[in-house]
Amino acid sequence: MLATACHLIASVVAVAATAQGPPAPQQASAPQPVSVVERMIDRAAPGDELRLPAGVYQGNLVIRKPIVLDGSAGVVFDGLGKGTVITIAAEGVTVRRATVRASGQDVASEPAAIFVGAGRAVIESNTIQDALFGIDLRDAPQCRVRGNTVRSKPLDPERRGDGIRVWSSHGTVVEDNVVNDARDMVFWYSEDLRVTRNTVTGSRYGLHFMYSHGSVLDGNTLDGNSVGVYLMYSNRITLRGNHLRNNRGASGYGIGIKDCDDVTILKNALLANRVGVFIDNSPTSIGSTGLFESNLIAFNQVGLLATPSTRSNVFTGNAFIENEEPAAAHGRGRLMGNDFARNGVGNYWSDYAGFDLDQDGIGDVVHEPQSLFGAMLASEPNLRLFVHSPAQQAVEFTARALPELRPESTLIDPAPLVAVPQTALASAGVPAGTNRMAWLAGAMLAGAAALIAVMATHPSLGPISRGAPA
Repeated sequence: MLATACHLIASVVAVAATAQGPPAPQQASAPQPVSVVERMIDRAAPGDELRLPAGVYQGNLVIRKPIVLDGSAGVVFDGLGKGTVITIAAEGVTVRRATVRASGQDVASEPAAIFVGAGRAVIESNTIQDALFGIDLRDAPQCRVRGNTVRSKPLDPERRGDGIRVWSSHGTVVEDNVVNDARDMVFWYSEDLRVTRNTVTGSRYGLHFMYSHGSVLDGNTLDGNSVGVYLMYSNRITLRGNHLRNNRGASGYGIGIKDCDDVTILKNALLANRVGVFIDNSPTSIGSTGLFESNLIAFNQVGLLATPSTRSNVFTGNAFIENEEPAAAHGRGRLMGNDFARNGVGNYWSDYAGFDLDQDGIGDVVHEPQSLFGAMLASEPNLRLFVHSPAQQAVEFTARALPELRPESTLIDPAPLVAVPQTALASAGVPAGTNRMAWLAGAMLAGAAALIAVMATHPSLGPISRGAPA
């Protein structure tokens, strides 16, 4: 009877295992080759979920069937420093909750931790370590890349690969990822992207877009990179609610925009960058506009920097606070082809010296900055050494005493705000009702501390560069 019962139980277990899909290998106590996983995939039916036992699987895995590969039990895929660790060659594959490490580092072959060459893939909650390229999508539309942590190989910055790259992969969502010490997060030739709540630190470009139209960048944090966001040749882009801080490389743009049409920059916080916003010939098409609304642009070396050819941008409801230069143009250019108010609402400028007798929140005189030292600084950036020094004060005093020395104004804000707009403060996470002066004092101290820390760790940082981004 006992033997019969045991045989019956064994039969039931076998039937149940068959119904649930192919059997999993026994938990590995020592590293195994990825051929163990390949055999599991071969036995699986399309759509099966494979939960691997804990262990290290070594080599290069290619997935050619739409399955779900779940590494929740502590699975590690180790490429042993050769080639791409996981290649997805079928539509509808999911890889989640695994550690993927040790790709090759031959730049010519662009090895990655996970390469996606087919659409509708989901790459979720993985930990990428010691990879030249982290997650690389190519001709892979409608994918989801979310909740991953990516760290590059310990190489010099110019030798690293991209943390996440999206190439010709329309309609992809990239959200809630953390990328550290990589080269860029790249989005090229891909339309209708959603890039949301990602954090990028210690990299070159936080987010780098080229020819990627109709995309939305929402709620990302880009801190301590050379450049925060750089948009090139991309139209109908919306940046909303992003935090861009301490991006202080050779160019150090929080947001850089080149030859883009119909860009909307809304409720972003640009703090302690070399340049808060840089605009180069954008918009570039007749009838296109750029809108900058309710952004907090504070404690940067230059708040807004633009080429003289920049036209047709609208700035309204922004707060320019304690930037060394609130706004500047290359050389001796001006920003007169842009509107610094809309519907009677201009911007807040912390250096505005006007008044508001009727107390309607709008200054009674226009804001028309005429800084002789700023004009000198625009043509000779090395003079930045004298910012906030007695030499700067002497130059400005001379300009006030001798009006014929005053330069033309860089811009005209016809309706300057006399108080920091709450919508701009909210972009930095300052709750409604906060004591604004206390917040500003604290933020100024934090900005100064961040600048001191950056200069201490990068003693070779020179004067601001106004050329191509590094």
